[in-house]
Amino acid sequence: MIANVPRILFGAAGSGSGKTTVTCAVIKALQNKGVEPAAFKCGPDFIDPMFHSKVLGAGSANLDLFLMGAQACKMLIAEKSGDAAIAVIEGVMGYYDGIGATDECSTYHLSKETGTPAVLIVECRGVSVTISAILNGIRNFRPDSNIKGVIFNRIKPSMYEFYKSIVESNTPLVVLGYMPDMPECRFESRHLGLVTADEIGDLRVKIDRLAEQAAETVDLDAIIKMATNALPLEYVPQSFEKQFEVKIAVARDNAFCFYYEDSLAVLKKLGAKILTFSPLAGELLPECDGFILGGGYPELYLEQISQNTDMLRSIHDAVADARPCLAECGGFMLLQKSIKDKNGVEYKSAGVIDGQAYMTERLTRFGYVRLTARRDNLLCAAGESIGGHEFHYSDSTTCGDSFVAQKPAGAKCYSCIEAGKTLFAGYPHIHFMGNVSFAVNFLTACQKYKNGS
Repeated sequence: MIANVPRILFGAAGSGSGKTTVTCAVIKALQNKGVEPAAFKCGPDFIDPMFHSKVLGAGSANLDLFLMGAQACKMLIAEKSGDAAIAVIEGVMGYYDGIGATDECSTYHLSKETGTPAVLIVECRGVSVTISAILNGIRNFRPDSNIKGVIFNRIKPSMYEFYKSIVESNTPLVVLGYMPDMPECRFESRHLGLVTADEIGDLRVKIDRLAEQAAETVDLDAIIKMATNALPLEYVPQSFEKQFEVKIAVARDNAFCFYYEDSLAVLKKLGAKILTFSPLAGELLPECDGFILGGGYPELYLEQISQNTDMLRSIHDAVADARPCLAECGGFMLLQKSIKDKNGVEYKSAGVIDGQAYMTERLTRFGYVRLTARRDNLLCAAGESIGGHEFHYSDSTTCGDSFVAQKPAGAKCYSCIEAGKTLFAGYPHIHFMGNVSFAVNFLTACQKYKNGS
């Protein structure tokens, strides 16, 4: 199919350039202007889409070429843009930073696959004419870079015309405005990235202030025009047969909040009804035919979680009763016998898995992996595979051996995931759009549980 979707992508030379801040500012400024945007995030990040959702008041989608594939990414842009006037995509890391020493699955790769014009967010600290050399170098690194414009970030208003003149006289790029340094509007960070949107009490105030600034100093009309010049988007639609009638409980609170919404949407399209509950608040696992424990920040709430003994028991008993369970990262930690915090203090957990999770000082097994099953399990048969992603500062004495995780760049591989007929639990995150059969198998097991078979 072909869809005419005006779209723009915001990239940068590297992390920390202010992509999320500028993206949120532009999205809200466009809304205030009466131009309804759809928001997307390149890569596997969970937190940035939460910011987009809070800005938009609607969902934001991840576009991850490794986890989902190019066709799924293009389909999501087309379908989720719907009646929106413009699709705004936030990039990840540096523009060409992909898997290992390649540009595969990078912001550039997504721009190329989807034909989306790109705008670089850059700082000009410590340079003058050299900024043009830097921009030309990034733009010309690949002949099909698709970089069309630039927005200066964290510069003094008095310096804008100076830098604009330098860039436009030395590069073919269009300067689309600037954002000054606004320390009062910065988003806080922690060990897994930004603090989640729900934890920032004055987020709306910050976003409104950023949007006001963007309306004054960013050329929104030029951005809209650039997005409108994007070529029609060609994609292959994917149909889903509604074949199940099951209830799936999903843990949702500040401790368990990392979910790919479009992965859950696959379950809904197949017929599942999603229920939510809060382990942090001590809510018992609700009546359901299967449940999902997502990632998040359980390590920040260990004392509170450990005191919710009835909740922990309800999860333990459900798994013991063979109720299908999918647990990722933080949810995998919750299933352990105990969890040690960064100070070595041990807290009781659900006791489903005979192991102990513990906090470390650095990222553990970070990045993309190809997961291949060693034996038949809840989600797939032996030999089947799906893309996964890991990003965590904890580890476990029992990480499982049901799957082999193969790094896409290099020969490194390792064992992971505790899996059986009714359990799939481990550190890697997966996306059901990367292999819909995994979702079908999960719901099939849930339907069997419901039917008592």
